[in-house]
Amino acid sequence: MRSTSVLAAIAALALGLAAGSEGRAFEASVGRIAVDRVADGLSEPWAVAFLPGGDLLVTERDGRLWRFGPDGGARREIAGVPQVFARGQGGLFDVLVPRDHAETAEILLSYARPQRGGAGTAVVAARLDGDRLADIRTLWEMPPGSSGGRHFGGRLAEAPDGTIFLSTGDRGDPPRAQDPTDGAGKVIRVARDGGVPPGGPAIDRAVAGLWSMGHRNPQGLAIAPDGALWASEHGAAGGDEVNGIAPGLNYGWPVISYGRNYNGTKIGIGTEAPGMEQPAHFWDPSIAPSGHVVYSGTLWPEWRGHHLIGSLKSDYIAVLDPQAGWAEEKLRSRETGRVRDIREAPDGSIWFLSVDRGAVFRMTPG
Repeated sequence: MRSTSVLAAIAALALGLAAGSEGRAFEASVGRIAVDRVADGLSEPWAVAFLPGGDLLVTERDGRLWRFGPDGGARREIAGVPQVFARGQGGLFDVLVPRDHAETAEILLSYARPQRGGAGTAVVAARLDGDRLADIRTLWEMPPGSSGGRHFGGRLAEAPDGTIFLSTGDRGDPPRAQDPTDGAGKVIRVARDGGVPPGGPAIDRAVAGLWSMGHRNPQGLAIAPDGALWASEHGAAGGDEVNGIAPGLNYGWPVISYGRNYNGTKIGIGTEAPGMEQPAHFWDPSIAPSGHVVYSGTLWPEWRGHHLIGSLKSDYIAVLDPQAGWAEEKLRSRETGRVRDIREAPDGSIWFLSVDRGAVFRMTPG
């Protein structure tokens, strides 16, 4: 019989992994993909973003913001991050570098803000002054009174017109997602000055900037090359969803769902209801989606318009083709443990965060 080590080596070769080097590779439908570790030593990394010139920003859920030099060099902590509610699923979430950063030096952060009665999802803008944040101002904050440590949402995206989208979770209290006067379980749109941009739906009069409702816990937001907004969100036991987000629409939670409660009981009234949107795609069983990119096709033309979404539960990156009935390809290697964020870099490479590895990885054609 072959030894365990020999069998392991054969298995690694079968997966297309390149052993004996920092960089690894695996086979995919688009050919061989190289995976390089760019930065490591991170604790609960949540988001990565790219600064002009090649530096990286990485958030850790406990409230730290790190700046790395190009290719992961010269790690420095950024001072001045607001106090976060780092309990349960709360903490420091997304970081967004807007397109006008070179002129304004601003970045945006989303986080669970400590409040009277608990914590609420908030987004702030701040000027990045070397290795510190300055001139911090709040763009949007969930009204106080949310207790518990679950379902904050917290993902950010910048629209083509420069307005900002923020996802919020239902805070573990599902009926709040159906209340148009409550900021929980929503997608919010705000201007960079914190105001409500023109052209919003009628429901934004109840909650400033309210764009869509009926969401459970969206941890992925993506702007497609055509400017469309997409979200990926956690269901319960099954029922994780990908949704095309449009103003004024209701995405159903908790009235309709393709999942069930964790105790096996039915959620709401079923899978359909008048006036509530169907998901573009759903998973059952759940994968716990987090991080979402609609790919440009720069380095892999075959993936143009495909959705790349990380899995926190099943340790892979889902590549979904909406033109083929949302057929799914699974990118899996030893690096893809609990993928929290996925980003497309300016050069078309794909970057992801692994919570299990505490690291940032870059994917390029092998």
